[in-house]
This record gives sequence, C-alpha cells and structure tokens, in this order.
Amino acid sequence: MVFERKMLTYGDPDDEEEDGPAEEEEEEEEEEEMVDPLETIRAKCEQTEHCVHYKERLETCEARVSSRSNTEEDCTEELFDFLHARDHCVAHKLFHNVK
Repeated sequence: MVFERKMLTYGDPDDEEEDGPAEEEEEEEEEEEMVDPLETIRAKCEQTEHCVHYKERLETCEARVSSRSNTEEDCTEELFDFLHARDHCVAHKLFHNVK
C-alpha cells in the first residue's frame, strides 16, 4: 500500500530519465554472450565413440518402448549408462577450463 502511494505521488521511476537506457544498450552490445563450458564439453563428449555406443542403445530402447502401447519397460538403465559415460568424459576435461 505504501509503495502504491509513492508511485502515485512520485510517478514511475522508469519515467524520470531517458539517458540511462541508452547507456545500458551500448554496454549490452559490447558484452559477448557467455557460453557455459560444461554444455560445450558435454556436446563434445557425446560425440566420442564410447558415448555414441550408449546413446545408440538408449535411442533403440526409447524407440522400442514408444512403439508399444502397453509396456512396463522403461529405459532407465540405458539412460544411466549414457549419462555415466558422458559425465566420466566430462570429468576429465571440465576442470582444465575452470580458472
């Protein structure tokens, strides 16, 4: 209630100055987009031979399960195998990029 009263009395704080947003736009253009090294390393590790094997097993399982309408099978084991292989690869490469 107090905040609303101040808004009514003093106006919207964004309406006060127009110089601020122009400066912020210039700063945003200068900044480069940050890329998460974890995501890039994960993508590279997924392309390794060891991970590709587990990813193919996971995709085969997912296709088999989705083709059936009444099944209790799930692909948890295949998913965990793939994630374990990928994370094992990532663990060896990630900390070389951390400053």
